[in-house]
Amino acid sequence: MACLLETPIRMSVLSEVTASSRHYVDRLFDPDPQKVLQGVRDMKNAVIGNNKQKANLIVLGAVPRLLYLLQQETSSTELKTECAVVLGSLAMGTENNVKSLLDCHIIPALLQGLLSPDLKFIEACLRCLRTIFTSPVTPEELLYTDATVIPHLMALLSRSRYTQEYICQIFSHCCKGPDHQTILFNHGAVQNIAHLLTSPSYKVRMQALKCFSVLAFENPQVSLTLVNVLVDGELLPQIFVKMLQRDKPIEMQLTSAKCLTYMCRAGAIRTDDSCIVLKTLPCLVRMCSKERLLEERVEGAETLAYLIEPDVELQRIASITDHLIAMLADYFKYPSSVSAITDIKRLDHDLKHAHELRQAAFKLYASLGANDEDIRKKPILESGAVELLCGLTQSENPALRVNGIWALMNMAFQAEQKIKADILRSLSTEQLFRLLSDSDLNVLMKTLGLLRNLLSTRPHIDKIMSTHGKQIMQAVTLILEGEHSIEVKEQTLCILANIADGTTAKELIMTNDDILQKIKYYMGHSHVKLQLAAMFCISNLIWNEEEGSQERQDKLRDMGIVDILHKLSQSPDSNLCDKAKTALQQYLA
Repeated sequence: MACLLETPIRMSVLSEVTASSRHYVDRLFDPDPQKVLQGVRDMKNAVIGNNKQKANLIVLGAVPRLLYLLQQETSSTELKTECAVVLGSLAMGTENNVKSLLDCHIIPALLQGLLSPDLKFIEACLRCLRTIFTSPVTPEELLYTDATVIPHLMALLSRSRYTQEYICQIFSHCCKGPDHQTILFNHGAVQNIAHLLTSPSYKVRMQALKCFSVLAFENPQVSLTLVNVLVDGELLPQIFVKMLQRDKPIEMQLTSAKCLTYMCRAGAIRTDDSCIVLKTLPCLVRMCSKERLLEERVEGAETLAYLIEPDVELQRIASITDHLIAMLADYFKYPSSVSAITDIKRLDHDLKHAHELRQAAFKLYASLGANDEDIRKKPILESGAVELLCGLTQSENPALRVNGIWALMNMAFQAEQKIKADILRSLSTEQLFRLLSDSDLNVLMKTLGLLRNLLSTRPHIDKIMSTHGKQIMQAVTLILEGEHSIEVKEQTLCILANIADGTTAKELIMTNDDILQKIKYYMGHSHVKLQLAAMFCISNLIWNEEEGSQERQDKLRDMGIVDILHKLSQSPDSNLCDKAKTALQQYLA
C-alpha cells in the first residue's frame, strides 16, 4: 500500500517523473529475488547526490516497497542491507523527503532491523536512523516511545566503531531536556560512552564528546557523576582538558570546553579550578577570534557568556584575556571586508547569519558586565559598545532589539553616573520613547528595566530627572493609562517609586496631580502587586526625615491617601498590611 504524502502531488512534479525513475520502482516488484537485489543496487547508484531522482522515486511509491522488503523474513540479509542504504540516501535529500519517510513509519521498521544478528545490516539501519533523527523535522520523542529501544542501543555500542559513532550521534541529537537526560543516564549512558573518548576513531571520540555535553547541560546529577569517572586510569575532566588543547581540531576544542562549562555551572567543578580558569576560559576566548568561522565564534561567545555569568572573578579574568572586548566589537562589524572573503558561498552564508554573531556578543557583553562596575567601564565602554548596542535597539528584528536593550539594562545596573549618562545620550529620549511603545512585550519590559536601573541612587535620580524629567513623566503617564499587563504597570510604578526617592526629583510627582491620582487609583487596585508598587511611591513621598515632608504629607492627606492607608492596614495580605502601617507611622511621628 502506498503511503500518503503530506501535501498533494503537484502536476509539475508528476510531469518530471521520468520513465527511468518508474523503471527503478517496477524492478522492486520482480518475482526474481536476484533481479530485485540488482534493482535496489541500481536505485542506490541513481539517487546518490541526485535530489530530483530521490523526489521522483518517493512520489512513485518506492519507500513503502523498500520498507516491505526490509522487513520481509524471506528477504536476504544482503537485500535488507541494500534497502536500508537506499532509504538512508533518500533521507539525505530534502526535509520533505524525511517527512515522507516518517509518514511511512520508517523508524519502527529500522528499529526492528536492529534486532538482526547481522552487523552490516544493523550498521545500515543505524546510519539511516542517524540521518533521520538529525533532521529538524523528526520529533526526538520517537526514540523514546518503545522502552526497549534505549537499552538495546546501549548494548549495540560495543559492536563496531560505526555503531558507536551512529548511536552517539542519535543520542546527542535526541537528548532534549532533563527527561531525556534521565532516561539515558539511568540506562548507563555515562559508563557505556566514557571509554569511547579514547577510541582510535576521531568520529567516535567526537560523537561521544557531544553526548556528554548534552547530558551534562544544567544537570547536576550527570555532572557530579562525570567528575569521578575514570577512563584508562584518568579522570574524565582531565581527558576533556586534553581535548581542548590548541593542537586538537576546533570542533573538539569547543565541545570539550562546553562539557567542562556545563559541569562547572552544574556545581560539579569549582569556578576557581585550574581546568576552568587556565584551560576552559582561555579556549572559549580563542574561539571568539575573527580568525574563527562564524559558527565557531557564535558558539564560543555563547558558551563563554554562560560560563562566566554568575561569577565575578571569571568575568574579570575574561575581560582581560586576549583582548576579548575588542574581539567582541568586531562581531558588530562583520564581515569587515567583503574582498577579503574569496569564497562567495561562504560570504553569502555569513551575511545571512551575521545577526547570530551580534546576538552572541549581546549575551557575552551582558555576562561580562553583570556584576562588576570596573569591567563595565573597562572595555565595554572603551570599545564603543554603548553606541553599538543603542544603535541595534533600532533594528527591525525584535530579537535584536530585546538583546540590545537587555545588555544596556545590565550595563546600567549599579553603574556610575557617567555610564548612565552615556547610555541616555547615545540612546536619546526619542528612541527611549519608541522602545516604551514597542509592540513587543519583551522589548517594553527590558526598556522599563533599563529605566529603573538608570533611576537608582539619589544623586543619579535627581541628575537624570533634572535633564529628562518631563519626557520620562510623559512616558510613565502613557503606560499607566494604556492597556498593559500587570507586570508592565508594576514595573512602571516601581520607576515612579524610584523617582519619588530622589531629593529634588520627587517634586516632579508632587506637582503633577494627574500622576498623584494614578498612584491613588493603583493603591485601591484589585491586584496586590500594583497596590504594593503604588505604596512604595507613597512611602518615599511622605518619609518624614526628609525636607518638605510635612507639606507633601498634607497634600496627600487632602487627596484621601490617609483614608486609603487605614483601609489597607486591615488588608488580609500581610505584606500590604505592614507597608500601610509603616506609612501611617510617618504621619504620627
